[in-house]
Amino acid sequence: MSDSKVVTCPTCGQKNRVKVAAAGVPQCANCGSPLPWLVEVTSADFEAGVEASPLPVLADFWAPWCGPCRMVAPAVEKVAADLAGKVKVVKINTDEQPDLGSRFGVRSIPTLILFERGREKDRVVGVRPAPALRAWIDSKLSASAA
Repeated sequence: MSDSKVVTCPTCGQKNRVKVAAAGVPQCANCGSPLPWLVEVTSADFEAGVEASPLPVLADFWAPWCGPCRMVAPAVEKVAADLAGKVKVVKINTDEQPDLGSRFGVRSIPTLILFERGREKDRVVGVRPAPALRAWIDSKLSASAA
């Protein structure tokens, strides 16, 4: 498993490498805009990638054979792009990382868990369209800011 992923800047189209774990928020090397922080996380890098994240983290527990998981993936990607610089999105393949699914009591997929400062804040199970997913995240993050 690679510790980085190449993402395209939504502002200028420049390709950038984004790491699973970083001290700050990924920015485009060309224009400086915040980049969507969408990476795959394994058990080995969960602590650095999720628990130590400087941003709130949306964790998508999924599997390649799961139809509903494939249906929610574009919504998750849209949220990553829309909330670039504000939320980190991680994908956790429950077939390859069963210990993480077990650790967080994931009984069905897709399960989306919102973490803040390394702790679970809330979760939803099943497919959500991007606007509903965004509203759920916004409501949970604004509640913690209040």
